Amino acid sequence: MKPEKNNFITRKTKQLHLILLFLNIIVAGTAIAQTSGVKVALLKYGGGGDWYSDPTALPNLIEYCNKNLKTNIHPEPSTIDIGSPEIFNFPFVHLTGHGNIVLSESDALNLRTYLESGGFLHVDDNYGLDESFKREIKKVFPEKELIELPPGHNIFNQKYKFSEGLPKIHEHDNKPPQAFGMFIEDRMVLLYTYESDLGDGWEDEAVHNNPAEIRDIALKMGANIISFVFNQ
Repeated sequence: MKPEKNNFITRKTKQLHLILLFLNIIVAGTAIAQTSGVKVALLKYGGGGDWYSDPTALPNLIEYCNKNLKTNIHPEPSTIDIGSPEIFNFPFVHLTGHGNIVLSESDALNLRTYLESGGFLHVDDNYGLDESFKREIKKVFPEKELIELPPGHNIFNQKYKFSEGLPKIHEHDNKPPQAFGMFIEDRMVLLYTYESDLGDGWEDEAVHNNPAEIRDIALKMGANIISFVFNQ
C-alpha cells in the first residue's frame, strides 16, 4: 500500500504544480508584448558550484530587454532553490556557474515537473559546469538527449539575427560555441549554452573589461532568448 500512496502524493503534487504554473502564466502573459511585471529567477543548487557567479548578469539583461524589447520584467531577479515550489512562480529561470552541481531526487522531480508544466530553463556554462550539468540533467530527463541547435533555429532569429548561431563571448579552450536544446514534443523547455560564456558578457563592463561591442552581442543574444521563451 505504501508505494501506491507515494505515487498518489506524487501525482497530486504534480497536479498542484501544473495549476500553479498555469495561473502564473496567465498572469504573466504568454506574449512578450503583454508582459506586466513578470519575474525571472536565478537557480541555487547543491554540490559546491558557484551558482552565484555573474551577479550583475541577469539584472543587466533584464534592463536591456525592458529597454529594447519593451518588456516589463521586474528589474531584480529572484534567487530560489532548484527544489523549491517557488520555481513555479517564474516562467523563466537561469542557472550558471563554474563548478559542480548535484541534484537530489526531489530537486530533479521538481525541475522536471516545472519544465513539463510550461516553465523554461536557461543553463549557461561559465566554464567548468559542463560535466556535472550533463550528468545531473539525466536525473531530470533520463529518456531525453540534448540536441544541438542549428544557426537557422528560431532562437537565433528573433529581433536580432545571428546567422552563425551562438556567439563566442569569452575564449578559454579554443572550442566553438554551441547551443543545445531539450524538447518536450515540439516545445523547447531547456537551452544550454556552452563554450560561449554569455553571462560574462551581460555583466557590468568593469567586471571583465569586455569591449562594448562584445557586451552588445551578448546582450542581444540574451534578448533573443527572452523573446523566444515568451513567444514560442
